[in-house]
Amino acid sequence: MPCVTVMLKRFHIDDNTMKIQKFNSLHKLGRHVDEPVWKPKYQWISDTIPSSFSCWLHDKGSLTKQIINVCSEKFRVQVIKQQWAIPMLNESLRLQSIPGKYALIREVLLYCGDEPWVYARTIIPRETLTGKQRHLSMLGTKSLGVILFSDPNMFRSEIEIARISPQHGLYSTAMIGHENKQADIWGRRSIFYIGKQKPLLVNEVFLPNILHCQYRRA
Repeated sequence: MPCVTVMLKRFHIDDNTMKIQKFNSLHKLGRHVDEPVWKPKYQWISDTIPSSFSCWLHDKGSLTKQIINVCSEKFRVQVIKQQWAIPMLNESLRLQSIPGKYALIREVLLYCGDEPWVYARTIIPRETLTGKQRHLSMLGTKSLGVILFSDPNMFRSEIEIARISPQHGLYSTAMIGHENKQADIWGRRSIFYIGKQKPLLVNEVFLPNILHCQYRRA
């Protein structure tokens, strides 16, 4: 029996050691293997990004406003899901938050008429939803972008870009129910600081139906 007990303890220690080593490895990598690689836009070779999406990825203004300007039909927001959940590892690290810590995650589709153009995923830490910013948890179908860009004290971090492939979990989430599937889609993200430097991370994934840049005049 003592021998069995020692072996079980050793197995338990080895198992914990493996978990710690795996976590440290992922922490160093900055993401899980099924998460896309986000890089500052200057690190992407211009030829890599399709010209049909480059104007959307590099635009520094309000995405909602840009869509409304070029959409010939009605713009609307459809809420897919909003709940308290654990962000992806890369999202937690980007927000300098403890991995595994819950945040409010809001997922929506931005439509031009009947076509979904953008899948947006916003991570809002609990600490951000205090004071005047408490209303951010009750937006419903209101556009988050309109609220952010109407705040004169809002500060936006550098834009990061990612190529999102079918092996990434974010791909299947963004493309769910989408008929026009393709090999890769592209997304951008940045942190918005509002109020007293309260952060929230906004991911915007551009879907195949979005108006290509060569036809965009706004």
